[in-house]
Amino acid sequence: MRRGHRPLGGDGGPLTAPRTPRRGLKRRLADGESLRGALLRLPSETLVEMAAVAGLDYVLLDCEHGPADTALLQQHLRAAQAHGLDVLVRVGTGEPALALRCLDLGAAGLVFPHVDSAEDARRVVAASHYPPLGERGFATYSRSGRFGTVTAAEHVAASRETLVIPMIETRGACEAAGEIAGTEGVDAVLVGPADLAADCGFPAPEVVSDLAGQAHRATAENGRTVMAIVPGLAAAQAAEEAGARLVVFNTAQVLMDTFAALARPAEAP
Repeated sequence: MRRGHRPLGGDGGPLTAPRTPRRGLKRRLADGESLRGALLRLPSETLVEMAAVAGLDYVLLDCEHGPADTALLQQHLRAAQAHGLDVLVRVGTGEPALALRCLDLGAAGLVFPHVDSAEDARRVVAASHYPPLGERGFATYSRSGRFGTVTAAEHVAASRETLVIPMIETRGACEAAGEIAGTEGVDAVLVGPADLAADCGFPAPEVVSDLAGQAHRATAENGRTVMAIVPGLAAAQAAEEAGARLVVFNTAQVLMDTFAALARPAEAP
């Protein structure tokens, strides 16, 4: 071992040296902060690093509509955590095994699509937490347990900081939003506008907006955080003014809008 060199853990700190506690997303939300992140569907550690360097608070890696390769996921988590950037992962609601692997790799929280009822919400909470709140399989030798260098008590305490975020994506789920948000262990609720529009037969935009607003009000009334996916800065500001404290930019749309603007010929003077 080189002089002065110490082995590093998953967050860039020494494996065995005491660590200064860092406020994660859940703690920052409890402290009243509003946080911004980037939704990434394209495998790219560089985009993860760019999000961190730009000063975003987190990235949301999409394993529902993007790759669900856990080797790639681990690489992205390493890139993010080397920069002190938290990672949320969107997994399928019926994929508890993937949820477990994401948490063992060190994800700060999970986003679950297609949660339509309180029963669905209880299932996703169970997949995200250790007993007695949930049913997550226990191990301290994973990356999140710093490869067995923490005690069971320390690992359980850290796991309580996991964010659990159900997605509401149907008219029926919007009507059940209060029960979903009020489920013990749910931290925030995200309305999926594209799936909601599809479920409603692609109605006028104001129909989807009204249903989303209904779900957001029910979420806030239950003391949970409203999360919103947005296409750009103006929409982010509007969402925050409406009460959202977790905003995530649709990076694919941001990039395509940017490329389209660059491709347009300049207007003649």
